[in-house]
Amino acid sequence: MGDERLWPRAEPAIENHSEIRLAAFLMLYPDSRVSRKGGHLSMDFQDKLLKCVDCGADFVFTAGEQLFFHDKQFKNEPKRCKGCKTKRAQVLGLPQNGGNFQRVETKAVCSACQRETTVPFKPTQGRPVFCRECFQQKRPPDAAVSA
Repeated sequence: MGDERLWPRAEPAIENHSEIRLAAFLMLYPDSRVSRKGGHLSMDFQDKLLKCVDCGADFVFTAGEQLFFHDKQFKNEPKRCKGCKTKRAQVLGLPQNGGNFQRVETKAVCSACQRETTVPFKPTQGRPVFCRECFQQKRPPDAAVSA
């Protein structure tokens, strides 16, 4: 059959993707131990000492946390200790401990009318901030929503 020359043979499909994942994992976590148990790969994580980028303190990246990171396919190790991570979340207005999101209310001066107002975000330097009335006046009529 002449068709065989037109189509190159396909490479066989990789049957065991765990070997590829294992190689990638070992590049990220060279200190972990890997063993074969019953034909399956088993990864034994060991606690790892890391340094916080904010305060410089050492903190433990536990074996359980490493397993969680591996299961979620996170690529990077944590950079901050628990205390610095909590402080950073507070500054950014992020929810704490899986709690409900709390809206950030920041006092600002309206760029148009110069009245003091509160806005539901942390203003960025160099960007104008408007009170509710001035903001609604600047919006196109089709985008305005009755409040």
